[in-house]
Amino acid sequence: MRREPVVVITGTSRGIGNFLVKYFIEKGYIVTGCSRSTSTIHSKLYSHYTVDVSDEKRVGQMVSGIYNRFKRIDVAITNAGVASMNHSLLTPGATVDKLFDINFKGMFYVCRECAKYMKIRNYGRIVNFSSVAVPMNIEGESIYASSKSAVVSFSKIFAKEVAPFGITCNVIAPSPIETSLIAGVPKEKIEKIIQNLAIKRYGTFKDITNVIEFFIKKESSFITGQVIYLGGGG
Repeated sequence: MRREPVVVITGTSRGIGNFLVKYFIEKGYIVTGCSRSTSTIHSKLYSHYTVDVSDEKRVGQMVSGIYNRFKRIDVAITNAGVASMNHSLLTPGATVDKLFDINFKGMFYVCRECAKYMKIRNYGRIVNFSSVAVPMNIEGESIYASSKSAVVSFSKIFAKEVAPFGITCNVIAPSPIETSLIAGVPKEKIEKIIQNLAIKRYGTFKDITNVIEFFIKKESSFITGQVIYLGGGG
């Protein structure tokens, strides 16, 4: 039976999620990912699921399928997310539903289902994605920031709930990174965010993996319920 760590990553079709798949493949992990579209990554170490994380039933089926195949889930990284920048008075309810369905409910479903199987081995590492938009209170991002704030609140409580099962749950909150997620945001808005950071630059994929590696180390068993804001954005 394979003993390589099994990592589950959501939102792997592009951007950070796509990079994380390739990163963990290079490290020899067994990687399973999902997105609403098909994958262009072909590796014997990678399995892809075409799943919308806001679909509770499909997430449950995916996670049970991963466990039944590999008999373990070591790491779950809930990267899937969508953004929207709009004045609150101009934001339709459909946008609110979409952001909370994917950014919060999708994260919750993956955490809940993966933790059920991590509990069997009394071991697991969960990393959820929030954003520096939460503490910055940026105009036009009330709904996005609220959905990512919910991720933080949930993760802190969930960390306490799953701690007796050897599972940790932490949060990484990136500053702007040059991905498709921010492609439609006016450049001046992004620059304003960057100027409010302690370290005034775009984040990089390596900045992301540095924090994730810290959170998922076996030696990080005493690190849970924590939030790291990249660039000093907190």
